[in-house]
Amino acid sequence: MNTWNQVLAAPAAAVTPAVLATGFVTHLADTGIIAFTGEESRSFLHSQLTNDVEHLGERDVRLAGYCTPKGRLLASFLMWRDGDAVLLQLARELQPAIQKRLQMFVLRAKTKASDALEGRVLLGIGGADGEAVLRTWFDALPEAPYTKLDHPLGTLLRVADAFGAPRYQWLATSQAADTVAAELAARLNVAGTEAWRLADIHAGVPLVTAATQEQFVPQMVNLELLGGVNFKKGCYPGQEIVARSQYLGKLKRRTALATIDDAAIAAGTEVFTPADPAQPCGMVVNAAPNGAGGVDALVEMKLEALEAGVVHAGSAQGPALRFQPMPYVLDKLDV
Repeated sequence: MNTWNQVLAAPAAAVTPAVLATGFVTHLADTGIIAFTGEESRSFLHSQLTNDVEHLGERDVRLAGYCTPKGRLLASFLMWRDGDAVLLQLARELQPAIQKRLQMFVLRAKTKASDALEGRVLLGIGGADGEAVLRTWFDALPEAPYTKLDHPLGTLLRVADAFGAPRYQWLATSQAADTVAAELAARLNVAGTEAWRLADIHAGVPLVTAATQEQFVPQMVNLELLGGVNFKKGCYPGQEIVARSQYLGKLKRRTALATIDDAAIAAGTEVFTPADPAQPCGMVVNAAPNGAGGVDALVEMKLEALEAGVVHAGSAQGPALRFQPMPYVLDKLDV
């Protein structure tokens, strides 16, 4: 029998949103997960992250940010409980440094960080056929985005919908993945990690990567609109800056969804307006191939540039951004 990673090997060609909308599965190889175990894990993380960890329920899944003292995002997380542990999902390339940094601040707290993917596999499943395929093994599915359930075959998380259909992450042991991989591959389109990133982009969910560390205050990438910032919780690194940005309205920036006809555009690419060609008005947060020769991207920028609607990537003469509707309202809040 072939192993799960042989069965779910990514195809060479990029898949289109239309293909993804029908149903797909991918191994989320570019994703890391840090596990914090110990009786003080939640209280420790509560003091470090932008969201409430103390009251994280057994079925809750939440977004959160980890900031510098100046309020700039070092990482963005998806977090949930795994028994007594708290799991933090982030870009895999950031995991070693972020795990080391958080561990450095543990001091006397009774908690310890480790790699949660040791012996486990994270799969992403979405599209119209995804739910029916999952019901092969699960009698029930999480009913709403940002909820989860635990099962003998692993943990199933429902994340933000994309392409008009629910999306799920399945955290399973390698042995469990071996038993289900063939069925998944037979009934769904097998896609690479960039397909999941494309789905995240269409869901309007940002991911901080090495190219964008310390570039954004959480509101710049709409994190509070997605429930990733709790303004009622206690102090954490950068909390004063994040709160001031919310209530004094000095940022005046948001992140929008755009199509760019240039496959070279990537996270960290600056964007410009013809009205001010010498100064960037924003930056690409995430980009992924759209199957049509270009990329779809989440792009952070000044509100005035977004409202004017004439923005170019790389330079004021670069490829134009064609703005697409976001899946949620960009509440300005003068941020």
